[in-house]
Amino acid sequence: MSNDSTEEAQKRELRNRRHFSFRLNLFFFVTFFVFSLLLVRLAYLQFVQGPTLKEKEHQIGTRDVSIPPIRGNIYDSTGQPIAYSTSTQSLYYTLEPGTKEEEGRALAEKLVKVFDEYGDKTKPPLTAEDVFDDMDFGGKVHLPFQQRRIKSGLTEKEIAYFSEHRDEFKGIDIVEESIRQYSPDKVAVQLVGYMKQLQGATSLNKYKNINEGQTDPTLKYLDSEEVGFDGIELMYQDVLRGRNGLKTYPVNNESRIIGPMELTKPVKGDNLYLTINKQVQLATQNAIMSHLEKIRTSSNKAERAPNARTGYAVAMEVKTGKVVAMASMPDYDPNLWQGGISSKEYDAVKYYMGNGAIREVQAPYADDKERLKHPSSLVNLGSTQKPLTILLGLNEKLITPESSFYDPGYFQFGRKGYETRVRNSKSEANGWLTPSKAIAKSSNAFMAGMVGNALYLRDGSDGLDVWDKYMKEFGLGVTTGSGLPGESKGSINYYIEAKRGSAQSALIYASFGQQGRYTALQLAQYATTLASHGTRLKPQFVDHIEDAEGNLVQSYHKEVLNTVSFPKTYWDTIEKGMSQVKVQGFDGFPYNFYRKTGTSEQDVGGGRVENAVFIAYAPAEDPKLAVAVVVPEGGFGGWGAAPIARKIFDAYDEAVGLTDAGPRKASGTSASDSSAATQPVQQDDQAAANNAASAQ
Repeated sequence: MSNDSTEEAQKRELRNRRHFSFRLNLFFFVTFFVFSLLLVRLAYLQFVQGPTLKEKEHQIGTRDVSIPPIRGNIYDSTGQPIAYSTSTQSLYYTLEPGTKEEEGRALAEKLVKVFDEYGDKTKPPLTAEDVFDDMDFGGKVHLPFQQRRIKSGLTEKEIAYFSEHRDEFKGIDIVEESIRQYSPDKVAVQLVGYMKQLQGATSLNKYKNINEGQTDPTLKYLDSEEVGFDGIELMYQDVLRGRNGLKTYPVNNESRIIGPMELTKPVKGDNLYLTINKQVQLATQNAIMSHLEKIRTSSNKAERAPNARTGYAVAMEVKTGKVVAMASMPDYDPNLWQGGISSKEYDAVKYYMGNGAIREVQAPYADDKERLKHPSSLVNLGSTQKPLTILLGLNEKLITPESSFYDPGYFQFGRKGYETRVRNSKSEANGWLTPSKAIAKSSNAFMAGMVGNALYLRDGSDGLDVWDKYMKEFGLGVTTGSGLPGESKGSINYYIEAKRGSAQSALIYASFGQQGRYTALQLAQYATTLASHGTRLKPQFVDHIEDAEGNLVQSYHKEVLNTVSFPKTYWDTIEKGMSQVKVQGFDGFPYNFYRKTGTSEQDVGGGRVENAVFIAYAPAEDPKLAVAVVVPEGGFGGWGAAPIARKIFDAYDEAVGLTDAGPRKASGTSASDSSAATQPVQQDDQAAANNAASAQ
C-alpha cells in the first residue's frame, strides 16, 4: 500500500515538473515573441514610418504660410515685354500671442499717421478703423498664425520709414508681391490671354482638382492666386507659374507662434519669348482698324461695307511655321482684370475678349436680335478655295493643266425641268477658260462643272470623302495643331448639304468655297501649305523659353504635321492663275506674289451678307510669309481684305525682311497710300451662288 502511494506521488511530482517546464518554456516563448514583435515594430517605426511621423510631428508643431510664386514674363520675338509681373511692396501684420485689442488699435493709429505722411497722396487715405479691421483680431477671416495684409503699393518713403523703425511696430512685416501687367500698346491681347483668381477659374478642367494628390507645398495652388484663364497665359500656365515660397512658423497647440520664422523664397517662373513681332503685330492691328473705318464710310460703291465692324488676320512664316502676327479686332485692355473686373467693364468688352482668329466669336452687338443678323468670325472660304479645287481636280485626273471649258456665266445641273444654275459674280461670261485662267477670273462655273460635278459623276457620294481628305490635308476642317485653348476646327457643311440636298449639290457648292466656314489661323495654315507646295506646318507662337537667370530651357523646333506631293506642273498651274488675280492696295509692291481673293456669301438672320476673305504669300520666287485676312461683312475680298494684307507684308518687310537680305527700308509709297489705289479690282467672287443658288 505504501509502495503504491509512493509511486503515485512520484508520478504526480514528475507531472508537475513537466507542466512547470512546459509553462516556463511557454512563458519564455511568449516573452521572446512579444519582445521580437516589439523590436520589429520599433524598427518599422524608425526606418519605415520614421520620416512620415517626423513630418507629421513637424506639421503639428509648425504652420506654413505660402508666398505666391512670381510669374514668368512674356516677351515678343525681339525681347520687348508684352505681359510681365511687377513687384509691389505690401505691409502685413501677424497677430502675436498675448496681443490685446487695445494694443492693436494703438498700432493702427500709428500706422495711419505714417501712411498719411509718407504714402501716395493720390490714393484714398486709410483710417485707423480700416487698419484695425484688417488686423482681424476676431479671427473671422484668418487663422491666428496667418498674416493679414494691411496695405499694398507702399511708397519708397513708407518702406524706408518702416525699415528704420521696425522695433516700434510689433508684428509688422513688408512683403514683396507680384502683379500681372500687360503692355499698354495692347499687343495681341486675345492671343496672350488674361488671368483670374483660382477661385474664379475652376470652371476650367485644368483647375477643378489642381491640388488633388499634391503633397509638395511649393506646388500647391493658393485660392487667392492668379492663374492663366485663356490664350498663352493658360496654355503655358505650368511653365510661367514657378513655385510658392513658404514662411514656416513654430506654433503651440493653440496655433500661437512660439518661435522664429523660417523662410523658403518663391521661385520665379520661366520667361516666354513669342514668335510674335510687336512691330508687325501693331501694324496689323492698326491696319485692320483703319481699313474698317475706311470701308464703312467709303463713297466707292465697290468698297463700301457699312456693317464691317470686325476683322481678323494672321501672318505666318512659310518655312518655319512661326506666327509673327495674329489680330482679332477690335481688342480690349486686359489690365481690366487686375483686382477683378466690374460687371459694367465686362459688358463693354465681352464681345472682344474671345480670339476670333482661332474660334467662333459672335458679332459685337449688344442687342441679341440684332446680333443674330450678322456673321460671326467663322466665314466661308469663298473663292480662296479655288486653288485647292484646281489641285484636287488635277490630281484626281478630272482635268489637266490644258483642259478647256466654255464659261457662259453659269453652270447648270439637276434633272430636266428642275435645273439649278450656279452663277459667276454678276453672271459674267468668261468664255473659254483653262484651269489657270479660271483661278484668275474666279469662275464659279468652271469649278462647279469641271471639278465638283465631275467628281460626283465619277464617284457619286464617295466623292465627298475624296473632297474631305484633300481639305483636311491642307488644314481645313481640322484644328491647326497650335494647341491654343479653345481653337476651333471650323464648320464643314458638305456632308450636311448632301443629306439636305444631294451629294452632287454639296460637291458643286464646295468647289467654289460655299460649304465650309473656317478661322483666320486655318486660312493662314492653308496659305503656307500652298506656298510650301504641300508641307503643312504646325503654327507656333513661342520661339524659346528661358529661366529667370536667362538660361535656355526650350528652343524652337519646326513641326511638320503632314505633307502632300503633287507634280510641279500642278503647282505652276495654280500659281500662274494666282499671279493674275487683281486686288486693291498692292500698287508699288516690290515683290512678285501669289494671292486669291474671296467674297463668301452667308445667310444670316434671314438676310444675305458678303464677307471679305484674302490669302497671299510672298515673294513668289521664294515664299517667306503667308497672310490671311477675314473681314465679316467686308464685301469683296479684293477691296475689303487685300489692302490690310499689303500693310502686313510691308510691316514684316521693314521689321524682319521678306528676303534673306534682311529688313527693307520703307519706300516713298507707304502701304497706307497704296491701299487707296484706284487700280480696278476684278470682282472675282461668287455674288449669287451659295447653297441657295438661284434656280432657273
